[in-house]
Amino acid sequence: MTIAMASAVPQAGAEIFERILTAPSGLVVLQSKDAEALIEQVRVLARHSGKAVYLWQPDTGLGSLREAHARVPDCERLGNALRYMQQSMHFGVYFLRGVELPLSAVDAALLRQLARAPKGHLRRVVLVDAPPALAAHLGDLAASVSTEDGKPRQLRLRDGRWLT
Repeated sequence: MTIAMASAVPQAGAEIFERILTAPSGLVVLQSKDAEALIEQVRVLARHSGKAVYLWQPDTGLGSLREAHARVPDCERLGNALRYMQQSMHFGVYFLRGVELPLSAVDAALLRQLARAPKGHLRRVVLVDAPPALAAHLGDLAASVSTEDGKPRQLRLRDGRWLT
């Protein structure tokens, strides 16, 4: 990877993160071609900005992206992690990866409640590459964000720096 491409990659992650924060719903369905690279970009962003960003996966549970070894206790199961997110009174962006269907009725209800979070409380729950049936089930409750914005990025050289 060249220096120009390496500097453009975190900027793309920052743009996607900003779109997640400005989404009209507390629940965001994120479609990505390379979810692993996106999570790494968000990890770098969380470390540099100090923001509270978490990742839940079925095999590891809920953990901080900013601090690699920080795990939230008793949040290995999806239901427990969703309850933790709902009860948290602090800023947080929670990425959920590997959510499988069918969801229990309680988990589905918690997702709907998180989608309707109070406007003054900034918390986002992001379903990364959610199954299409889950996205259809959530319907208008969830905002949809894609890593592809429809236009190809072209790098150009200006004053000795590569810009997108």
